[in-house]
Amino acid sequence: MGDLIVSIDIGTSKICAVIGRMSKNSSPDIIGKGMVPCNGLKKGIIVDIESVAASIRAAVDEAEASANIKVGSAFVNIHGMHVNVINNKSWLSISNTNREITGKDVQSLLYSVRDIEIPDDRQLIDVIPRQFIIDGYDEIIDPTGMVGTRLEVDAYIIAGKITSVQNIIKSLERAGVRIDGIVAEAFGTGEIVLTAEEKDMGVIMLDIGGGVTDISVFQGKKLIFYDSIPVGGDHITNDIAIGLKISNAESEKIKRQYELALTSLIKNDQEISVFDINENKKKNVKISEVVEIIEARVYEIFSLCRNQAVKAGVFNNLAGGVVLTGGGISYVDGNKQLAAEVFELPVRVAALNHLSISKPEYIAAAGIIKYMAGIRKGSSSTSEGKLQNPRIVKKKSGIMNKFVKLIKGIF
Repeated sequence: MGDLIVSIDIGTSKICAVIGRMSKNSSPDIIGKGMVPCNGLKKGIIVDIESVAASIRAAVDEAEASANIKVGSAFVNIHGMHVNVINNKSWLSISNTNREITGKDVQSLLYSVRDIEIPDDRQLIDVIPRQFIIDGYDEIIDPTGMVGTRLEVDAYIIAGKITSVQNIIKSLERAGVRIDGIVAEAFGTGEIVLTAEEKDMGVIMLDIGGGVTDISVFQGKKLIFYDSIPVGGDHITNDIAIGLKISNAESEKIKRQYELALTSLIKNDQEISVFDINENKKKNVKISEVVEIIEARVYEIFSLCRNQAVKAGVFNNLAGGVVLTGGGISYVDGNKQLAAEVFELPVRVAALNHLSISKPEYIAAAGIIKYMAGIRKGSSSTSEGKLQNPRIVKKKSGIMNKFVKLIKGIF
């Protein structure tokens, strides 16, 4: 089972489970996936653990059935509104006589880099070394055994809201799934959606789900900003339902049927028949009436995201532009044009040509698979190491063991 990587994406409106298997060239192949609706979250926050646990179990069962295999543990995502991602550095002098860097040196350095002030409502859930630096030489994955006088580490410190982290853990435990680790969704999605060049030049990634939109800004190969707004594709459905006085089910069907976010893209503004729930009878509305509602909400989502980036002071030098992903609105024609208007930057929609994923709803879960696969072979474009929950971690080898030993003092 050591060649398997399992991921679970807990979204506001759905739960996705994906099973990946490491191939001979150490890249993952998706062998199973499952997706079921979820009603236990509101605006990205777990409000019903039993409901979420039931959906997790159902999604895992579906993935197991498609892969014809049983799994016991998984990595799970956490959204930007629940975590702080802090870039931090630390260093130490190599004092032994032969100046060879030991595992103990690395462990001491990783302990020191996590020595930062964390708010009382947060807990340290991860320390991710991006790179080690020896005497000015950077981009080193594992410094153990190398020779130098000064060892530095450039790392991400991940601090999660205590209540959110514990509710995620409880939900998986009640679903009968052990946790291999909690992954900030920006890392997983960014691994599968963004190029190394975009991360270096500066890019804003919008992961638009049903009830939450994650905003991630990468620059100089680092994640420099990660947050969320409690607005997503479900709000468009609700807007249509309220505006046309129809049911949410009919609203969702219409939204999916026409998939437009710009009235200028309408080729035939015909009338369609809908059922007015207030008048209890059918009526006719024009397609343009529906698209106008969608356009207004999509424009608002992009505007809120832009404002968040501006407020945080990270809306500068984004030569990589904007990348749209997620199942909330990425399928809607016209979103690219609206985003370009709001951000005044080049915009592209993430392509679904990775790991045999055909639906945008699976991107986050598939991204975690690719992210963890990259870490296992030491070639992730985001980071070179991953700390896991020591209470449920499986045996790993090499530098991963050192990271696991480090994290044992966190909880």
